[in-house]
Amino acid sequence: MANLKEVRNRIASVNTTSQITKAMKLVSASKLKRAQDRIVQMRPYSEKLNYILGNIMEALKGEDVGLAVNVKREPKNILIVLITSDKGLAGGFNSNLIKTASLLLNEKYAAQRKAGNVTMMFVGKKGYDAFKRASDLTLNTDNVSMMNGVTFERSQLVSAKITEDFLAAKYDVVELIYAKFINAATQQYMTEPFLPVEKQEEVGAVASKIKNDYIFQPDKKTLLEELAPKILNTQFFKALLDTNASEHGARMVAMDAATNNAGELIRSLKIQYNRERQAAITKEILEIVGGAAALEENG
Repeated sequence: MANLKEVRNRIASVNTTSQITKAMKLVSASKLKRAQDRIVQMRPYSEKLNYILGNIMEALKGEDVGLAVNVKREPKNILIVLITSDKGLAGGFNSNLIKTASLLLNEKYAAQRKAGNVTMMFVGKKGYDAFKRASDLTLNTDNVSMMNGVTFERSQLVSAKITEDFLAAKYDVVELIYAKFINAATQQYMTEPFLPVEKQEEVGAVASKIKNDYIFQPDKKTLLEELAPKILNTQFFKALLDTNASEHGARMVAMDAATNNAGELIRSLKIQYNRERQAAITKEILEIVGGAAALEENG
């Protein structure tokens, strides 16, 4: 009987967990819809602006327009912006972003890390939790809580500060690590150059044959000084929205899998409970029959 009570308690416990994971799945699905709408609307605009800026820079090679965001320096001081979520329970979402960052640090920027010239900026608490004990990195936690309500206004301030530091030669290279949203079940973990601005390649044989011929009004310097920060702000905001949508998609899938696993466990426990109960009943019947038989013999 004690064993039956233990199984009943386990069934009740798993059932409670199943209700929690089901509720979390529904919450994530609701948040995902809003986040997905935001990134789907933003992405084409951002990618086209990126392409335009990169190709304008390419077209102006050799011309002095005084635009410092295109200046390539020897990569001595590196800034890596790691965008993760604040919360867990999202499957391998955060761990994959952290692995991507570790790979970048240990392969591409191993020499700079050894020299102590790598700064990690964390957007999201999970990234900071993973690297907070790394004594060979400079940790920037000014924006660690930024994923708790992503807005363009705050994103713009951070992007402008990063650009300002790059122009002041505090950093020679800035890279973003984020999760690109593909669909609810799929995320692509990206390492994307942010500064200096690089030429963007457009896919397609026809597009590659088109010569970029721009007429500047007003002059090139004025136009590009106005255009470049806007495009960088948009690019940074897109990375935040991508990661936000990816987080909710990953959590929805993880909670759905957890709910299904809880259901399977409950079914398994119920079978075990029924077997134990049948065994207990059979044992009681045998004891009654045995007792009755003994009474008859004695009588």
